[in-house]
Amino acid sequence: MRARLLLILGLILGAGLVAPAAPAQAQNRFSLVNSTSQTIERVFVSPSRSNNWGGDVLGNAVLPPGQSVWIVPQLSDCVLDIKVVYQGGREEERRQVNACNLARVVWGGAPAGVGDPSFQFVNSTGVVVNELYVSLSTDTNWGRDRLGQGTLAPGAGMPVSLPAGKVCTVDIRVVYADGRALERRAVETCSLRELNFR
Repeated sequence: MRARLLLILGLILGAGLVAPAAPAQAQNRFSLVNSTSQTIERVFVSPSRSNNWGGDVLGNAVLPPGQSVWIVPQLSDCVLDIKVVYQGGREEERRQVNACNLARVVWGGAPAGVGDPSFQFVNSTGVVVNELYVSLSTDTNWGRDRLGQGTLAPGAGMPVSLPAGKVCTVDIRVVYADGRALERRAVETCSLRELNFR
């Protein structure tokens, strides 16, 4: 009887030792690059699901032209809204930036030595994508469906080729097999090789 109890106790303890590790949490920190000709005085970062911008993440600092700052949001969301306020009070916003998929967000034109917005698009939604449109943010239309007659299964990827130059932001539109459509505007892609679309 005692041997049987020890065996059961050993199995329970052994199971606890080989429990699967918790998955690593996605990181939403990024470098904000000021590639404009103006000083950025304030930066606000909030989850896209929220209507509240919260506090200025620069605090008492400013972000001069050509400089960058490391942003570490105190929240777990990947999809963020970003607002900057320039000297003089002019504001600019970017909505639904997936900060877990990129290393930096470039505000303004491309920084020196950067300018290739091409990337690998990965369908991380769990739903089949029937249509995919990707265009430079400066373009006036979506252009052709990049999937043509094909589809993109969950987990599958495809290269998206775009002309190199001074534009580092793209607009993305996907149409799912169930007819739903989702758009993301002004996604900075020069600093990444792969975009996991969720």
